[in-house]
Amino acid sequence: MQINRGIGVDIVDIRRIRKSVEKYGERFLRRVLTETELAYCRKKADMMPSVAARFAAKEALSKAIGEGISEAFSFESVEILNDARGRPFVRVIDSSLDIEEEAVRISLSHDGDYAIAFVQVGY
Repeated sequence: MQINRGIGVDIVDIRRIRKSVEKYGERFLRRVLTETELAYCRKKADMMPSVAARFAAKEALSKAIGEGISEAFSFESVEILNDARGRPFVRVIDSSLDIEEEAVRISLSHDGDYAIAFVQVGY
């Protein structure tokens, strides 16, 4: 798949994510996060802000590459991880995506009821 260069942003209401987890449980979590992402989030006193931030990051990345969440780009296509210093980065799982991991810049934040992600690809 040809990947566009671009930017994407997404904001998520953490309360919405919490309600989805309450309603669908593990099924929801495993639909939007990988095992590695889940392990990271479960280490937090309240995992929901980290879950919401990763959800927002995948949405923002899908916008940055011009696909949206679709058959071509799903929540399972990438992982949003953190390096040893805590800085988030993207690991591409779906080999059909023509994304150079080093070309993706990502920033995550959460405060109060909201999580936000900003992604820049290919600049």
